[in-house]
Amino acid sequence: MKKNVLSLLGLFVLGLFAQPSALACTSIMVTKGATKDGSNMITYAADSHVLFGELYFYPAMTYPEGTMLDVIDWDTGKPLGQIPQVAQTYSVVGNMNEHQLAITESTFGGRKECQGQNDGIIDYGSLIYITLQRAKTAREAITIMGELVNTYGYYSSGESFSISDKNEVWYMELIGKGEGEKGAVWVARRVPNGYVAAHANQARIGKFPQDDKENCLYSADVIEFAKNKGWYKGKDKDFDFAEVYAPVDFGGARFCDARVWSIYNRLTDGMDKFTAYAEGKLEKDEATGFTTNKLPLWVKPSKKLSVQDVMELMRDHYEGTPLDMTQDAGAGAFDLPYRWRGLTWEYEGKEYFNERAISTQQTGFSLVAQSRASLPDPIGGILWFGVDDTYSTVYTPMYCGMTEVPETFEVGNGDMLTYSETSAFWIFNTVSNFAYLRYSDMIQDIREKQKELETKFVDYTAMIDKSASEMFEESPEKARAFVTDFSVTTANKMVMDWKKFGQQLIVKYMDGNVKKQTEKGQFERSEYGQCPSPNFPGYSEQWKKQVVEDTEDRLEVKE
Repeated sequence: MKKNVLSLLGLFVLGLFAQPSALACTSIMVTKGATKDGSNMITYAADSHVLFGELYFYPAMTYPEGTMLDVIDWDTGKPLGQIPQVAQTYSVVGNMNEHQLAITESTFGGRKECQGQNDGIIDYGSLIYITLQRAKTAREAITIMGELVNTYGYYSSGESFSISDKNEVWYMELIGKGEGEKGAVWVARRVPNGYVAAHANQARIGKFPQDDKENCLYSADVIEFAKNKGWYKGKDKDFDFAEVYAPVDFGGARFCDARVWSIYNRLTDGMDKFTAYAEGKLEKDEATGFTTNKLPLWVKPSKKLSVQDVMELMRDHYEGTPLDMTQDAGAGAFDLPYRWRGLTWEYEGKEYFNERAISTQQTGFSLVAQSRASLPDPIGGILWFGVDDTYSTVYTPMYCGMTEVPETFEVGNGDMLTYSETSAFWIFNTVSNFAYLRYSDMIQDIREKQKELETKFVDYTAMIDKSASEMFEESPEKARAFVTDFSVTTANKMVMDWKKFGQQLIVKYMDGNVKKQTEKGQFERSEYGQCPSPNFPGYSEQWKKQVVEDTEDRLEVKE
């Protein structure tokens, strides 16, 4: 029989979960009633120390009867088995397909008894990309995802999924039934229009309306399975999915839900009452053992959001909160809001930890998937895509109707162990890793350049939308070719511009000094064309104080 290999899943080892609770991903769900332009948006930061950032692409295909699909575990590259291929698949760019359907995830792990079915064929990564090739809407995606894991078994641990199309946004949580069982139990809730939800490696769907099929879907045995296992003995109406299948602990609150708290805190007032929870201080109900001070599932933002506002929500180190990563000694002399792993560490017999923020150095890729019902599907969906650290990446528009991807983001253009001069991932990592050396200064330049480019791209897409829509009425094929050319050309040029920008940063900040510049940003030269003496900005007063306290009078200049 003919085979269709899910090729990109076998090209690299994702390795998100090399240790328990790797705390890998963050996702935000924004409904059209909460956005300025009436679009639905979901986000994704795929964080892993071994994930190479690249843009996956699956062309639309037709298959003869009997074709089989090889399923490869997204984390390890391990072949899991085969399933029958469908007759027709849809094109997919990254985590969005040509019908504006988008799916992202974060892993919550959950009960150990539910993790892993050795004979299961569908892992969470394959579940996303197979579904994107087969579904047109969020509701259809939820149905297909449930059918896939129940028919072929579920290989991964507990997952939260953000699922959006041009009309709806859904939040789904799913966990397997463990060894000796087949399939998974799950709940999916429609995010109310006008609201924003988020998840970050901790299950968050609690009690759910069991008689509202318009806004809540769930597996038939989600409650019965837990009761049969002895994990829940209460009334069906009081069943809490997260508390039963993935109860929160200190790490779930501080390392995971704290990211959600930070997002909500930036969107609306009143989140200060959940600060203790974000700090890992849990309050429990004596009767049920359930945590009582958890975050709300979703919030209504105080103002409507633009796509750039949503991009900015993905850029966060807890600034201005009690968890601010720039304010303790770990930030060093230049306010670096990053801590090299591991996540936890020991000192004099006690265990400590590093904060886990949304923006983190080990991001492979991140995105904002924007779906707009006012435009034809191939034009209405834009995947704003970036690689490396969300705080210093540039989100570049990739129309969901595109038929090829830019060379700079293409699968196979370098990998985690192979540097490529034309790879977006390597170019952005070169800039960000240099910036970590003198972060407080260099990040100002990076953020200015980032804003300049993203603002330009947002302006460009408004014009492309109009031209492509007019073209679509005459010829959908020409419109898709047009948005493809724009997406590819824009991305490739942006990456090369970023490479030049990185070279300018090296010139400016070499050896810990700062070259003098004119008001127009050009480097100053002496009257004879030479480099004048640079500025020596030195260190902050806080750093000087710490050094004096540590060394006492050892470094004091003596008369």
